[in-house]
Amino acid sequence: MEVINTIGRRKASIARLYLKKGSGEITVNGKPYAVYFPQKHIQFNITDPFKTVGVEGEYDANVNVKGGGFKGQAEAVRMAIARALSQISEDYRKPLKDKKYLMRDARVVERKKYGKPKARKSFQFSKR
Repeated sequence: MEVINTIGRRKASIARLYLKKGSGEITVNGKPYAVYFPQKHIQFNITDPFKTVGVEGEYDANVNVKGGGFKGQAEAVRMAIARALSQISEDYRKPLKDKKYLMRDARVVERKKYGKPKARKSFQFSKR
């Protein structure tokens, strides 16, 4: 198997993934994923696509991720891993699609409007 190259996006984050057969090592920006994402619930996002299709420890993933915060970056990595796994085998596509890992979550922060303190929040209204 050659190297599979995919991309994942979430909020302002973009993750480029290179997946190949190996021992299950996942590196994010040159560091092990557990060091780059120290929170356990965020680490679960990274490993869950492998657990969903039952191939944990079989593939090495090298990820370059930029932009956004840690949660957006983790979900961008999750989407890239899911896309790569669905390219490996058509059988992996259905369980990943059922968990919505292949769908781009397009929700982003709404821009601030002029005359308001935030996007929709208003200053206190005074009648008199």
